Amino acid sequence: MLNIAMMPAQIEIYEQMSALSARMVEAARDNDWDRLIDLEQSVVSLRKSLMSEAGNAMPTPQEAEKKRTLIQRILQDDAEVRRHTEPWMEEVRRFLSGDTRKRQVDQAYGAGS
Repeated sequence: MLNIAMMPAQIEIYEQMSALSARMVEAARDNDWDRLIDLEQSVVSLRKSLMSEAGNAMPTPQEAEKKRTLIQRILQDDAEVRRHTEPWMEEVRRFLSGDTRKRQVDQAYGAGS
């Protein structure tokens, strides 16, 4: 009987994660990286809660469908966040790589001496 009570708690956690993932999409679209990081940390915390809630209860077909829908929505939001963050991350990589190469050339050829 105890395991049956765990599934609604899991569904609630998935609902919270889905709401946060939607907010993450907004933050990524706004290029609000600080907010995106804060939201991601909240999702990580919920994910840890979800793992501690994991039970052996078999969900009802309705619960399983709700869980599937929420997970799909979270994954779609994740893909949308990546669509906005990956170009920015690539730009940062190029910037850092260029800076590293410049320092290596400066060190090798004694630039600035």
